[in-house]
Amino acid sequence: MPFITDPLFYAAAIPAVIFVGLSKGGFGGAMALIGLPLMALVVSPIKAAAIMLPILIVMDIVSLWTWRGVFDPKTLKIMLPAGMVGIGIGWATASWVTAGEVRLLVGTVALLFAADYLRQRLFVRNAEAKPHNAVKGTFWGVIAGFTSFVSHAGGPPYQFYALPLGQEPKLYVGTSVIFFAIVNAVKLLPYFALGQFDPGNLATSAVLMPIAPVATLAGAWIVRRIDRTIFYPFMYMMIFLVGLKLVYDGMMSLAS
Repeated sequence: MPFITDPLFYAAAIPAVIFVGLSKGGFGGAMALIGLPLMALVVSPIKAAAIMLPILIVMDIVSLWTWRGVFDPKTLKIMLPAGMVGIGIGWATASWVTAGEVRLLVGTVALLFAADYLRQRLFVRNAEAKPHNAVKGTFWGVIAGFTSFVSHAGGPPYQFYALPLGQEPKLYVGTSVIFFAIVNAVKLLPYFALGQFDPGNLATSAVLMPIAPVATLAGAWIVRRIDRTIFYPFMYMMIFLVGLKLVYDGMMSLAS
């Protein structure tokens, strides 16, 4: 099976896999959004997504083992069914919606979310963790499933609902690991149906695969040792930076 041999591709793809692996381990969920745009600098976004999905599955397996038994069942009960609906919508609209449009949408909402967090830190004293809300969780679950299907960008929509819950970092990470492991596994069928797993893409995924478990375990090691007063500001900062990147990429894509 022929795989990509261009050194320029691996100059972008190897850091991309490392960033996504650290994210999968739990260290900055927004880091995952950097991976695909970085790889998309050297190949098309569709090809980058197809190469990345098998690697994500391996990372999910490592993360499920690492964070086994640590999760919030109520978050999953609310968001997982909605995520499946979002995947279905993404599959049904795959030929209509461009990656640029999705990046612009996700990036804009990410910036608004980060701005609201900054507002609360500056002007709202003693902001309390918010309780579960089935309506909000369902809405963001659908968006997370949809954006994950189109461009592996389900992180910010998931975080829009889960971060304000104020869960302990380990509980937050363990729950998100299960959510995205199931979402990515379900995405395999429509990706096969849409013909995105050609031999070249799969062979390239296999070349990059050994990096996945190492980076994922490194991310988990960091999260288990980080304080929540550092964890949450870091997460929101990452959301802001990635939001800027996605908005820029989306505008450039739509303008071209």
